[in-house]
Amino acid sequence: MKKMLLSASLLALAVPSAFAQTNGPWIDTPPPPGTQSWIQNHQTNDSNTMRSDLNVVVDTVGEDVVGHGAAAGNLLDVTTMNNTHVSTNQNVGFATTINSNINMNVNKVWGNVAIQNQVICNGVSVSSDPVFTSVNSNQECHSADPYSQINTNISNVAGNAVVQGSVFGNSLEADSNALNMPINNRQINTSSNISNITGNAVNVGGSVGFSSSAIGNSGQVIHYGTP
Repeated sequence: MKKMLLSASLLALAVPSAFAQTNGPWIDTPPPPGTQSWIQNHQTNDSNTMRSDLNVVVDTVGEDVVGHGAAAGNLLDVTTMNNTHVSTNQNVGFATTINSNINMNVNKVWGNVAIQNQVICNGVSVSSDPVFTSVNSNQECHSADPYSQINTNISNVAGNAVVQGSVFGNSLEADSNALNMPINNRQINTSSNISNITGNAVNVGGSVGFSSSAIGNSGQVIHYGTP
């Protein structure tokens, strides 16, 4: 049997015909016949502040140093081994703020240094390996941010130094071995997505990498099929 890998990575997803009315109601579809796992998810986050602050000074470490910050509005993670239908609706309101800030100074490290900051408004991840997997997803991000800030000074490191910041308005990831994998995805983002890094790296023995990204709508679908 020959395995096939079908992958689609979409940074700006078109609105499917079922969602032709951008400002219209979201359609909560019923599960198909034979569904064994039916997940209905409704998440609303309105007029709240999600904030993460990490302020660290590290000096003289014999091994690795890792700093990780994260902030999110709504998240859903689904893993099943059954015939699965996921119906999910996520909404973050206009008065909501989502931000994560890292201030980290690192000196004299014999291993590696890794600093990562991730902020996401709405996130859905689905992984399933049955006969069929279907996903009906609606994500609306209207928050004031989301916002990621990293301020770091890195010096005297024997290994590598890597700094990564990322911001997503709406994110959908789905993968399956199912023979049938219909995906109905709608993403609306009216927020300002901002990722900032201010950093210095001095006297690093290995590689140095700085990465910053801000993405409004993101979708990744991986379908493993057996012809």
